[in-house]
Amino acid sequence: MHYFEYKKDELYCEDVPIREIVKKTKTPVYIYSYKTLERHFKVFDKAFEKIPHLICYSCKANSNIAIMSIFRNLGGGADIVSGGELYRALKANIPADRIVYSGVGKTEEELKTAIKANILMINIESEGELDALIQLSSRLKKEVRVSIRVNPQIDPKTHPYITTGLKKNKFGIIWDEALKLYRKMKNYKYIIPVGISSHIGSQILELSPFLEAVKSLKNMLYQLKTMGFEIKYLDIGGGLGITYKDEKAPHPEEYGDAIIKEIKDTGVTLILEPGRVIVGNSGILVTRVLYIKNVPGKTFVIVDGAMNDLIRPSLYGAYHEILPVTKHNTKKKRVDIVGPICESGDFFAKDRPFFEVERGEFIAVYGAGAYGFSMSSNYNSRPRAPEVLVKDDEFYVIRKRETKRDLIKGESIPDFLRL
Repeated sequence: MHYFEYKKDELYCEDVPIREIVKKTKTPVYIYSYKTLERHFKVFDKAFEKIPHLICYSCKANSNIAIMSIFRNLGGGADIVSGGELYRALKANIPADRIVYSGVGKTEEELKTAIKANILMINIESEGELDALIQLSSRLKKEVRVSIRVNPQIDPKTHPYITTGLKKNKFGIIWDEALKLYRKMKNYKYIIPVGISSHIGSQILELSPFLEAVKSLKNMLYQLKTMGFEIKYLDIGGGLGITYKDEKAPHPEEYGDAIIKEIKDTGVTLILEPGRVIVGNSGILVTRVLYIKNVPGKTFVIVDGAMNDLIRPSLYGAYHEILPVTKHNTKKKRVDIVGPICESGDFFAKDRPFFEVERGEFIAVYGAGAYGFSMSSNYNSRPRAPEVLVKDDEFYVIRKRETKRDLIKGESIPDFLRL
């Protein structure tokens, strides 16, 4: 469900023509729909209304502080994986007691900042990290609420790059080792174990891996309770998939009903970390056709957007629906839609039937709200695209296009190299 639709063959975001936005911002440009973001958050939140819960939006999916502020106003928190994301969450005025922090490689400085900010919970992913927290909390004389991220060794049946719950993955701790760490925590007064967590992967399209993980966590929870631990939070991560092409993803209501059935009598607050399912279909990347290049047996539609703007097709072989901003014919031709970067992997679509377009026309890459801008880069010294938020009949530039001066910010030439 999203609010991008054609009106008299012109693509609109809510009540704003895409062409009107492009006149101001040029291309490539990311455009997000407020109504879509609001609706998706509310639907997901409502799916769990029968039990105590907290939605901690996974801001790695899209970390613009305006987007994060939408979810803050709707009662959400943030799932963070770096000190930079903590900084963003606090800048978006997300209350610290709604922030949970995961990630295998938190630095001492990042941990110190999180402790001082008094966030809700730090999800520990190794014994070394626990030792670092023990030392820091003792030095700062501050209590730190923690959970252990357990690796439940469950195959989520998704792309191997975004699988996180198998023994071979770098994330989390297997249960036997986690149990030893919970016992170890009892010896340190500043370490307060309040939760248990897991996250098995991303873009998961079946309920069974989630249920298997939750059942496993529930058994661990009861074991901890018999040992005298007061576990308040069960963090089951995120990972619910969306439809990019023809995938059949579970509806949040179906997902919620299944999870609630498993944990309704546990007496804990459920923490959920949705990202893609909230923001994925809320955004498009609009790009302009530069040239049509015909070679024997192949037609290339060359656009001004590139893999540095949206890397998912190049990195994962991911499918994104692509449509023209203006529909002026129904003829289609099999084409590759490619960008200007000097890599053969720089493409948005390969060998795909697509509406015949001409130089100067605009096309929209759908499903670009998650892991679009947040994974973009300056490869080939290309300034990153602007981001625009549409609400009803108005639009707001929530990130300006980078300039060439931005490209060399922080760089310097040593004196011995100067002319």
